[in-house]
Amino acid sequence: MGSLERIIRVNDVDLCVASAGDPGDPAVVLLHGAGESLLAWEPVFVERLVTGGRYVVRVDSRDAGRSTTFPVGEPGYGLDDLVADTAALIRELGIGRAHLVGMSQGSAVAQLLTLDHPELVASLTIASGTPGGPGHTQSDLPGISPELEKYFAAEEPAPDWADRDAVVDYLVEGMRPFAAHSRPFDTTAQRAQAELVVDRAANIAAQLTNPYLIDAGRPWRDRLGHIAIPTLVLHGDEDPLFPIEHGRALAAEIPGARFVPLERTGHETLPSHTWDAVVPEILSHTA
Repeated sequence: MGSLERIIRVNDVDLCVASAGDPGDPAVVLLHGAGESLLAWEPVFVERLVTGGRYVVRVDSRDAGRSTTFPVGEPGYGLDDLVADTAALIRELGIGRAHLVGMSQGSAVAQLLTLDHPELVASLTIASGTPGGPGHTQSDLPGISPELEKYFAAEEPAPDWADRDAVVDYLVEGMRPFAAHSRPFDTTAQRAQAELVVDRAANIAAQLTNPYLIDAGRPWRDRLGHIAIPTLVLHGDEDPLFPIEHGRALAAEIPGARFVPLERTGHETLPSHTWDAVVPEILSHTA
């Protein structure tokens, strides 16, 4: 499957965009999570959406992949800027109303874009999200798992960013605590993916640091009831960062939203064992 990458200038930053499929088909825009890049959406997953008659657009957000990067530890932008970037990109691409699929931080961007610019959104798919966005406390919902809390408390030191192998190791070990425990962790596959991510990044230190430092802005959970766009909520049943109750709460608070639990799935970007269920759901949702 061919995927065309190009740099598009919006809001004084350069964003790398990869598109696949027929531009005349309904456009599905895939928004990755914090610390990731458009590579989080695997080519075979994209191909299955394209085969289903979708024009698929993947985006490197600020500090990710080949997009504009900022000084490490000083991102100088917030979540609202990521929302504004996505809105500007949809307009610049001329794809009309887009079907948004957002993972984790990308789902926060998708929620806010739907609330603030409903004229740009045809449908909303939220994966591994939380009501009101990452960084906002939800006192009525369960917190992170004890294992993940222990991982965060350990404060693993950053690697030597100039040492490729060390950075790849750091990235692989950073994925491990977020994965489902009921599935074997495929270190070989994760390492191969990490190598692609590291080799493609304009500044891997910025990619793995800055997205976690940005201001999430004002919580918006109280606005979710205003979403009038068809919404699909996907959530792993073993998510250690946002336990599945977060996904259920999202679906309950967005009128008419459909909730689909993903078995044997942690806080992961739609791993391949979910595709047989997820791809038909997304194709149906974006029809």
